Amino acid sequence: QVQLRESGPGLVKPSQTLSLTCTVSGGSITSGYYFWSWVRRPPGKGLEWMGAIHYDGSIYYSPSLKSRTSISRDTSKGQFSLQLSSVTPEDTAVYYCAAGLVLAPADHEYDFWGQGTQVTVSS
Repeated sequence: QVQLRESGPGLVKPSQTLSLTCTVSGGSITSGYYFWSWVRRPPGKGLEWMGAIHYDGSIYYSPSLKSRTSISRDTSKGQFSLQLSSVTPEDTAVYYCAAGLVLAPADHEYDFWGQGTQVTVSS
């Protein structure tokens, strides 16, 4: 049974880098054919897929965020991470890590979700 949990600071200042880590338990991020994704929901808006790392290490990004986004993994710790640089208040959102067998799936197509973590960008 795969379980995901997000961790990281809840407040980030404008122009700084937002950093979050997803810890995976009950499964391996290097097997099982899953895409391990970062997704966010800004206030009053829909879910936005940000990017993913596949079990084989391939990395994919949303075109709208590619220039500011970096996804990496630490296989020894069972973790994958998100870095979003040059943040503005528009990056305020609930951030989720999630897993599924499809790249950039619809909301209902994810198989596993973290609980989500609120990140506020404010000075």
